[in-house]
This record gives sequence, structure tokens and C-alpha cells, in this order.
Amino acid sequence: MEADVRGRAVLLALLTAACSDKSGGAREIAGADPARGLEIARKVGCAACHETPAVAWPRGAAGPSLDGFGGSPLIAGRFPNQPDNLVRWVRVAPSMAPDTGMPAAPITEAEARDVAAWLYTLQ
Repeated sequence: MEADVRGRAVLLALLTAACSDKSGGAREIAGADPARGLEIARKVGCAACHETPAVAWPRGAAGPSLDGFGGSPLIAGRFPNQPDNLVRWVRVAPSMAPDTGMPAAPITEAEARDVAAWLYTLQ
């Protein structure tokens, strides 16, 4: 019985470690500009759904707060928080998760890279 409990604890620890982000800190996206990303996020209205650091109004509550997003291991609780995934999520989230409430954003790939770079600054 004790060996079974210990085995389950080890399995849980291994599964948790496998799901965690191994990037070792802030992620960077080559050629992207976080300051431009914040301006794009303001322009397209991310704060209408998300509580967004550096945006005083509106204070959306439909989606999760973006505070601390840069340290999160997952995007939307299901995708590894890595640059390629995040750029795609920011731009065309429904293509990754058809059941998401997040709409596709009317932005270019370059703009999505800037927004992703800004999101990674949110520690």
C-alpha cells in the first residue's frame, strides 16, 4: 500500500515536471517590439475582455487577467507558452481551439509578434 502511494507521488511529480515550462525566464521574439505590442493591444481592444497591465480602462473580465502572463507555462491552460504558439494564439486563437471565446484578431503576423513580445514582459 505504501509503495503504491509512493509510486503515485512519483508519477504525479514526473507528470507535473513534464508540463512545466523549461524556458528559464522571459522569452524573447527576435525582431519584435514589446512597446509596439502594447500599442497594438490597446488599438485592437484586448482590455475589453482581459484585465490588462498598463491599460487603465476598460478592465475586461470575460477572459483571464494578463498580469503575470510572461511567467505562465501554458496558453489558455492547454498549449505550451512558447513564442510560435503565442503568436498564432494572439492572431488566430480559434484555429487552435475552436471552442475558445477568444476571437481571431485583425492584425498581421508582425503585429502578433509584437503583441506576443509585450505579453512576455508581463511578469
